Amino acid sequence: MNDLTRATLLLRRYGDGDAEAARELLELIYGELRRIAGAQLRHERPDHTLQPTALVHEAWLRLAADPVRDVEGRQHFLSLAARVMRRVLVDHARERQAQKRGGGAATVTLDEAVALYERRELDLLDLDEALQRLSALDSQLARIVELRFFAGLSNEEVAHAEATSLRSVERGWSTARAWLRGALEPA
Repeated sequence: MNDLTRATLLLRRYGDGDAEAARELLELIYGELRRIAGAQLRHERPDHTLQPTALVHEAWLRLAADPVRDVEGRQHFLSLAARVMRRVLVDHARERQAQKRGGGAATVTLDEAVALYERRELDLLDLDEALQRLSALDSQLARIVELRFFAGLSNEEVAHAEATSLRSVERGWSTARAWLRGALEPA
């Protein structure tokens, strides 16, 4: 049995609450989860207290606490894991922000949301809030951003995970970036 077939079977068992399947699934996809965590942490400040391993483990604990029943395959599960990792980072940032005196983050001008975030000039909490607003307007655009930006998937992988055409993903990615640019620019 190849890894893809095995992962699909394990995902089904995991969705039914099978703890052994969860353990086997983690072993099978741990490298991919760690790669996603590393990609997300590369966008964070250099002195971030979470390391990729800790981010994977925290996300896994959250996923295991509430197994997802309708996982459509490996890419779908990885996108869910990337979303949970983003939530862990957002929660971590909120906690850190609450501990700071003054608490407010300065507004920054953006050339492009993704580029600024990669250069650590855009606050994760601002980006998360903008993504929540985008999701309320167009959930597919928000999923494309999550898969491209947070999970590190290519346009082709996003198209596969979303069961849509490559061209639709390319248009969606372009539209979402433009929307985020407008949403994150200061008034």
